[in-house]
Amino acid sequence: MADYEAVIGLEVHVQMKTRSKVFCGCATAFGAEPNTLVCPVCLGLPGTLPVLNEAALRYAVLTGLMLGSRIATFSNFDRKNYFYPDLPKNYQISQYDLPLCVGGGLEIDLGGSRTTVGITRVHLEEDAGKLVHSEVAGGESGVDFNRTGVPLLEIVSEPDIAEPEGAFAYLKALKLLLQYLGVSDCDMEKGSLRCDANVSIRPRGSATLGIKTEVKNMNSFRAVQKALTYEIERQKRALGEGERIVQETRLWEAESEVTHPMRSKEEAHDYRYFPEPDLVPVVVDAAWVEEIRASLPESPLKRRDRLVSEFGIPEYDAEVLTSERGLADYFEACVKEGAEPKAASNLIMGEMLRMVKEGDVPLGQCRVRPEGIVEILGLVGEGTISAATGKEVFAEMFRTGRGAAEIVASRGLTQISDEGELGRIAEEVIKKNPKSVEDYRGGKKQAIGFLVGQVMRATGGKANPQVVNRVLREKLG
Repeated sequence: MADYEAVIGLEVHVQMKTRSKVFCGCATAFGAEPNTLVCPVCLGLPGTLPVLNEAALRYAVLTGLMLGSRIATFSNFDRKNYFYPDLPKNYQISQYDLPLCVGGGLEIDLGGSRTTVGITRVHLEEDAGKLVHSEVAGGESGVDFNRTGVPLLEIVSEPDIAEPEGAFAYLKALKLLLQYLGVSDCDMEKGSLRCDANVSIRPRGSATLGIKTEVKNMNSFRAVQKALTYEIERQKRALGEGERIVQETRLWEAESEVTHPMRSKEEAHDYRYFPEPDLVPVVVDAAWVEEIRASLPESPLKRRDRLVSEFGIPEYDAEVLTSERGLADYFEACVKEGAEPKAASNLIMGEMLRMVKEGDVPLGQCRVRPEGIVEILGLVGEGTISAATGKEVFAEMFRTGRGAAEIVASRGLTQISDEGELGRIAEEVIKKNPKSVEDYRGGKKQAIGFLVGQVMRATGGKANPQVVNRVLREKLG
């Protein structure tokens, strides 16, 4: 079989977190009763006029700037005409020849190396409704127009991705960037982020693109990766058997993990685009764009690199901490308050994230403030409490919001570090456990672990393990 390489481009549709729809005042809440968040404008009734939502425009510009796009000073909306039950106007208000954001790129981490995927365009449009099918065989289907008119960003990549793993990495990086910006929650289960993939193959090293297929119906990033893997192999087999690749849209079937033909791929002229007559062109003021640019946060990837270089924490820690903007902010606030970076990272990634997950508590509602992290790390560092007790104290801080020192004092958790007291307890343990003593003195050095455990047990877990180890070794000779 000939040696082929894949060429992949992704079209990502993202619902933005505005309170109202893009061209009317209807709410965008998810999960409302069907067809209750609608009005004459989003239903396209005669005589109604759309008005652009400024917050949606701002989010679009914010995203374009973060991706390094050129923000068009003049753009306009177009009607994309097609007929489907979930489209009440029989056209979608979108952007075609004059999009809001052009060019740019997204840097991704792929297998330990960095590469940039080019961005073709970022434009604004409205979402369609949602078809609801009965699960009963022969049952009825309905349409819910609540989603109609929810503001969408369409982010189109250049065909710069060469493997399914690259598509996964791109989507993961794009999702994180959008969440950092606060533009979208990117919840694929709710349909807030949807992805279509265009894929073709060509002889390795060729500059000519092959015939592409579009793959739809993928409900997770892993599904996108699997669908692309299947489709690339399908195209290779087809060409190897002398078949011709047809430009078409194919649906991914998650259960069977195959793609099936849906329809021939539409071209732009099939949609009969023409300028939206009910909306004025979008003229963006340069000063307004610069005001938005000044509010841009540090990108997740750059922040990860900085945490490693500035605080000396491992790359793994930095990746976990930057997986959520609020988490990275919290870590940096702890360090600013005086916490040792690696110790703070360990506590946040371990106990804190575990309790946030178990308690289903949003990070922003965590009762342990950065000063509390500094306090508990200080108590552990100075030997007042052990690391194990520190976890116990943190759990109570998380549940109650009380201070670490207050909890330690009220529960009598102060660690015993007095060598005289621990020496007396160690002597008693040595007398009661002659077999372990004999094993240790006979060369089985691991036997000291049992003796340390007995001292810890005798002190109710309050003994300083380092002091206990030292005292025991001295007395055992």
